[in-house]
Amino acid sequence: MPATTTRKLALAAAVAVTLGAGALTAATSASAAEVPLSGYELTWGIKQSYRTYVTTYAAGTFTPAGGATQAAGNGAFTFGQGDGSYDSDAHTVDLAFRGSLRIVSQLHGFDLTLSDVRFDSGAAEITADVTKDGTTTDDVPLATVTVTRAMTDMTTTLTKQAADVLGSAGYEGAAGDPLTVAQTTTESPSPSPTPSSSASQSESPSLSASPSASPSASPTTSTSASPSAAPSASSSPSSSDSEETPAGGDIADGTLTWGVKESFRTYVLGSVAQGKITVSGGATQAAGNGVFAFPHATGDYDTDAGSLAAAFDGAVTFRGHESNGTYGLDLTLGDIRATLDAGKGELTADVTSLGTTTEDVELADLKAASADLTPTDDVITLDDVTATLTEAGAKAFGGYYPAGTELDPLDLSVALTDDAQLPSGDGESTSTPTTSTPTTIGSDTGGSASGGTTASTTGGTGGTGGALASTGSAVPATALGAAAAVTAATGAGVVYAMRRRRTET
Repeated sequence: MPATTTRKLALAAAVAVTLGAGALTAATSASAAEVPLSGYELTWGIKQSYRTYVTTYAAGTFTPAGGATQAAGNGAFTFGQGDGSYDSDAHTVDLAFRGSLRIVSQLHGFDLTLSDVRFDSGAAEITADVTKDGTTTDDVPLATVTVTRAMTDMTTTLTKQAADVLGSAGYEGAAGDPLTVAQTTTESPSPSPTPSSSASQSESPSLSASPSASPSASPTTSTSASPSAAPSASSSPSSSDSEETPAGGDIADGTLTWGVKESFRTYVLGSVAQGKITVSGGATQAAGNGVFAFPHATGDYDTDAGSLAAAFDGAVTFRGHESNGTYGLDLTLGDIRATLDAGKGELTADVTSLGTTTEDVELADLKAASADLTPTDDVITLDDVTATLTEAGAKAFGGYYPAGTELDPLDLSVALTDDAQLPSGDGESTSTPTTSTPTTIGSDTGGSASGGTTASTTGGTGGTGGALASTGSAVPATALGAAAAVTAATGAGVVYAMRRRRTET
């Protein structure tokens, strides 16, 4: 690490003052360069989108031991009783911490333990002993660190070795969670560094997605720049509308365009889930892992009352985490319905997860830019209707996405007469399964609509592992977190019932 960077450590000033006070005047020049340190703790979450992946999609667990702890809400890990030395010549610290962390998923078949976690500011890295498949490898470099003077919220970047340990090549070069090293006890008369007295803990996206210095996991939550299904409706009806279109009645036809959640689509096709997305029953998906179109609306409307209720044909299925022909993630959204009254309403769907169907799940609250449902050429069109995850939708996701998470906006066009012409699509949709080259949930780029390849579009890739999803932000790379990451609500109302839960019922 360049000397100009290491000299930023706050330890220099404190130790210089102490040495100047004569605390080590009897020491030799060699011993003066190595000042013993103790009473430190290290807080690092590895990667928020990775933690989300382990506890949700992999149905796994984190088990700290030996004095290590984990913050509430699947938060960051803290390793305590750190001791080591301060080099007063190079102004660097080398600390080893107590405690271990076991990471287990029977569903995805991994069991690994991290122990003897170390932070070396001179080498600018975090290392740990890794036990995997019964074999222990000492001093595995897990992340490089951008060392700061205060040693709080330092940026980390996951290494190739970390990617091997965590089981996904997409983690190599991805942003990890921020790192804090802090002294928790005050010693006298031994000199001690003066970083922040308390460790800050990294917090989860928001699966946005995306907290942490991660690809924005997200892991941030990005909003799908989905193409409009139709031009905006005119503010006033044409003369033919006012003369011919009834104020209320049955819907003749219509289309709903919705991407569910862009970061989720990226996650499904990414290097963690390594899955696929398929549409059926007349639904289509835009090329490049784009948004979905659900056709053949039925229902009713009342322009005077400003109300509309429409049901659409088609379904979309997300599958991932395949093992021996069985998918850990296997969910379908169908019978999608949108209801609006005075500009507000709800989006519901039948949700099938791992073979179990729950009907009429209220996935999202809807809010249109205007309460006006005035038709143009016998067509009511609403663009960019906001969709916000509900409590019921959050429960359908097993609590992975909190209520209030913003999903992809939706576009809605319904024909009020048999001869009305619905807006045409862009001609780029496809009903073939969508797959992709590996990526990681939660990456900063994970929200891109170029998340995959289709039978008619080749060469597209998902979010890169360099910036997160984490989770996102990423997920999951990054996008697990998250991805991240897938950062990060899919809002699809999917019941993320883990296959482990299914076997327990």
